[in-house]
Amino acid sequence: MRSRRLVISVAVIAATLGLAPGMAQAAEPVAPPVSAPKLDLDKAAASNFKTFRSPAEKSVRKTLPTAKGKAVAAEGNPGLNVVLAATSTTAHGLELVTDLISENASLTVTVEWGDGQQSVVAASGAGPLTHRHSYAELGEYNIKVTVTDTANAVQVVNELPYGTAGSEFTPLAPTRLLDTRTGLGGPQGAVWSSGTARVKVGGNAGIPEGVTAVVLNVTATETSDSGFVTAFPEGGVRPKTSNVNWEKGQTVPNQVIVPVGKNGYVDLYNGSWTGSAHLIADVTGYFTTKSASGYTSMTPARFVDTREGLGTYRGKLGGQGSFSTQISGLRGVPHGVTAVALNVTVTDPGKYGHLTVYPSGQAAPDTSSLNFAAGQTIANSVIVPVGKDGKISFRNGAYAGIDVVVDVVGFYSPDSRGSFVPISPVRRLDTREPKDAFHGKIPGGYFLPVPFTPDAAEDGISGYVLNTTVTNTANTGYLSVAPDPNSIEDYRNGTTDPVDAPGSSTLNWTTGKTVANLVQASSGENGIVDFFNQSWEEWATADLVVDVFGYYETN
Repeated sequence: MRSRRLVISVAVIAATLGLAPGMAQAAEPVAPPVSAPKLDLDKAAASNFKTFRSPAEKSVRKTLPTAKGKAVAAEGNPGLNVVLAATSTTAHGLELVTDLISENASLTVTVEWGDGQQSVVAASGAGPLTHRHSYAELGEYNIKVTVTDTANAVQVVNELPYGTAGSEFTPLAPTRLLDTRTGLGGPQGAVWSSGTARVKVGGNAGIPEGVTAVVLNVTATETSDSGFVTAFPEGGVRPKTSNVNWEKGQTVPNQVIVPVGKNGYVDLYNGSWTGSAHLIADVTGYFTTKSASGYTSMTPARFVDTREGLGTYRGKLGGQGSFSTQISGLRGVPHGVTAVALNVTVTDPGKYGHLTVYPSGQAAPDTSSLNFAAGQTIANSVIVPVGKDGKISFRNGAYAGIDVVVDVVGFYSPDSRGSFVPISPVRRLDTREPKDAFHGKIPGGYFLPVPFTPDAAEDGISGYVLNTTVTNTANTGYLSVAPDPNSIEDYRNGTTDPVDAPGSSTLNWTTGKTVANLVQASSGENGIVDFFNQSWEEWATADLVVDVFGYYETN
């Protein structure tokens, strides 16, 4: 198996590229490439890549009919046997080791993979053989291995149940699972510093038992001090990462894609130093190891902007008002998608309130996709089912108008091959840390190209699930995230093409604020993701923290 790695290495791009808003400039590295420790993506995903075994005693032996007149020893290779061990190597693929126990004889090994495909290899005597296979569809399969010794007229058969490692998505209309203000889904009362709220996922609200991961919109409100939430599977080790960041008195949402514990629960940990916060969790879908909807990453594309009349009428969405917009069949999104991944921004709201995104053709649910204060510009990642008419809807829960901006970053469909593989969360970069290869604030009008999987196209890595946090902001601005069209070799050789600033946004900030948002980033062809500080002034610097929670893989 060729190792896939999430890397910062000698090939790292310790460079930022100058660009004026809306106009690309030549790429010039500000520092030569530097070396840094590698982060092994296979190791991070190891908890999901299980090994399946079938011992020799499960084999069934039988004597074969012999050719007429041919003498065969009575015992006929009496010790012939086979041990099976299968290990996941990708979302769809595995490595099978058939360990043969035999005399020095010519053998034929036939592997029936359980999907109508088979492999046949010749062997001589005892020893291990390695076989590799990739399934077109996720699911449970029965692998049957037959070892035949024709000369001794004997055959053994061993079978091995196997389950693929990847997960695919099933959307749900937004549903509230937890609200500590009312006691929905748990005890009533705020979660105190270092406390944890449990969210029942498996077997709740139409979600089956045994799901591997869940999509939640987590909101912190009535916060008595600054802090953060870390979401993680119950029974697992709490990672040193964050999902939602807030300041005293703020109401802050953020979407999370988090593995579910074996008992069906997810934990939300309040990481504030002091004080308390109420926590709300709304579900919009879940992942299982069964074939459902895979994911296709896109370069972010703008579908709605009420300021310009894109995707809807021009003008603010009025208080308590709603509108629908077409998604399927536009700008690279095909017909027949089941859900769409968005980045939704609310700007210039007249009063505090919330926005709800939901599938067209249904009543607006009693949930929120993002929350805002008067005058605030705020973004949140949203995964929402698409209505049967190919549309999604938006409802303004405030009593004053808001402008709404929507960027599509990907979609889920039965025809998409991208399967989700959650990993133990990894901090990819932290520009505040002197030891980080990308140490130093990102100037306004510049971007940071970060390599994740340089062989992304070859390895079948189509996208990454990230949490981006911007902090120590010197002025107002916004972050954009997009795949880089250049390769590592281009950066090494100084042959990069200019990179245009995206016409999309991921998160927005004001001076001195810390803001986080989930990003489903496309890997592009080169496995390099660009993070743009879209502030107008070069002195408007910002620190960036990026945590990795999983990836999508087509292999």
